Amino acid sequence: MHIFKSKGLLIILSALLAACGESTPEQGLDTTEVEAILHKHIAVLASDEYEGRAPATAGEEKTIRYLQQEFEALGIAPGNGDSYFQSVSVTESITASDAVLTMKGSNYEASFNYAEGMIVGSQQQIASIGIFDSEVVFVGYGVVAPERNWDDYAGIDVTGKTVVILVNDPGYATQDPELFNGNAMTYYGRWTYKYEEAARQGAAAAFIVHETGPAGYGWDVVSSSWSGPQIGLQAANLNLDRAEIEGWLTLDSANTLFAGAGLDYQELKNAAAQRGFTAVPMADIKASINIQNSVRVSTSQNVIAMIPGTQRPEETIIYTGHWDHLGVNPELSGDNIYNGAADNATGTAALLALAKLHSDQPAPQRSIVFLAVTAEESGLLGSRWYSENPIFPLATTVANINMDNLNTFGPMRDIVVVGNGSSELENYLEDAASAQGRYLAAEPNPERGYYYRSDHFNFAKVGVPALYAESGEDSVEHGREWGAEQAQDYTDNRYHAPSDEYDPDWDLSGAAQDIFLYFDIANKLSQESTFPNWLEGNEFKSIRDASSSLR
Repeated sequence: MHIFKSKGLLIILSALLAACGESTPEQGLDTTEVEAILHKHIAVLASDEYEGRAPATAGEEKTIRYLQQEFEALGIAPGNGDSYFQSVSVTESITASDAVLTMKGSNYEASFNYAEGMIVGSQQQIASIGIFDSEVVFVGYGVVAPERNWDDYAGIDVTGKTVVILVNDPGYATQDPELFNGNAMTYYGRWTYKYEEAARQGAAAAFIVHETGPAGYGWDVVSSSWSGPQIGLQAANLNLDRAEIEGWLTLDSANTLFAGAGLDYQELKNAAAQRGFTAVPMADIKASINIQNSVRVSTSQNVIAMIPGTQRPEETIIYTGHWDHLGVNPELSGDNIYNGAADNATGTAALLALAKLHSDQPAPQRSIVFLAVTAEESGLLGSRWYSENPIFPLATTVANINMDNLNTFGPMRDIVVVGNGSSELENYLEDAASAQGRYLAAEPNPERGYYYRSDHFNFAKVGVPALYAESGEDSVEHGREWGAEQAQDYTDNRYHAPSDEYDPDWDLSGAAQDIFLYFDIANKLSQESTFPNWLEGNEFKSIRDASSSLR
């Protein structure tokens, strides 16, 4: 139990509990003190001095040293033997902004400029790459899902061709709850999946058509996220099994392209949302583009600290938050530092606040791990590296609690589970929320696919029950409409933009409230001997069940 208004409330609650014959928890930090911890760390991590915290830069070195020093000051032990670091081998690639995509047919010719009509890059870790006169094919949503009787590549060979793909999935397009997951995005709707599938099909290039609604963010987010340094895990084969070119088209560019091929974009988009859709060659139009990449191989670091368990130290509860952001874009005029204050200096600061809360408690029976991962913004790479190279066995990893972009708008009545209905951890969350007088709410924008957009997803893929929750939008002071407006304003104006800067006037009491929830869950798990699991029907349950024999 924690204080949200005053220390006097704790005295009243303690008296009531004592009258009922129940024990009272030890008094720890109150909300105001946790707020102060958050403000302190966010101000540092999101400062210009830290240069946007891009992996494998001077900004990284400052960030990871700061985290190490803060864990040491709290008396929290290193989590990787005698080291606070886990090395992650990465390749940084910067695509020159003079790239031009040309589309040419007998009755159509157009050029699309970098960051204006399109944005482009490559997963292949080489300096110069391109396509020339590659046939263009519209493949609908680019989904191959046998379990759903869906194959957008059926009956067509796209080897060496350029595929044009719709964002999100047919469930969102139709709002049919029986199709995929209806309004809630599946992994088939994520852009990462679409490029992966295009490569499996042998495509030379893959372009996703951007639309703000189904993507969940505007073109400026795509443009800013894809320009500047792009980080990938080092690949022995230099990722030569990926498509040569991956990118996005603006909606205007797509409409122009489809019209040039004698096709109606909206008509084909509607057709692509129906089972049995067949890919459509785009007349005789062929695509060409050459890009030049500056490629640099380096090493980034996950930062890991732990409080060893006294009885079952091999069993771990792992908190995660990504420390990285987008760094500095030298080609951007004016403010070109992506400070990433909300995303994710807040979650990184929360790791330190939780470390303080746990260090003030009696030693746990299970180990508590604090994992600040790198390169989340580049495709969840740090957490993927950890999940593929775990320091602690996955079979005895009890749970993952992930924090990304905490609430800066004050206390909320609700708490939202991203990917609701996934695991038994939600029961722990509901109990903790109820103790705060709060309630679990439905995810307000399931179509945006947030479940696949943060580091918990890599733990889920290897079977570890992973909880990713967020403050809701039902503001205690201002109501739900105001809360929704604040969240949308952030998405529209600050998400993945240089304007995501620290504001000392932020009301972080809601973030502190959420941190107490996560603390209560981990603290309870740390004293138990059972292992939470995924719920029946979840795609990750079989992986978890198989690992139980390894405990």
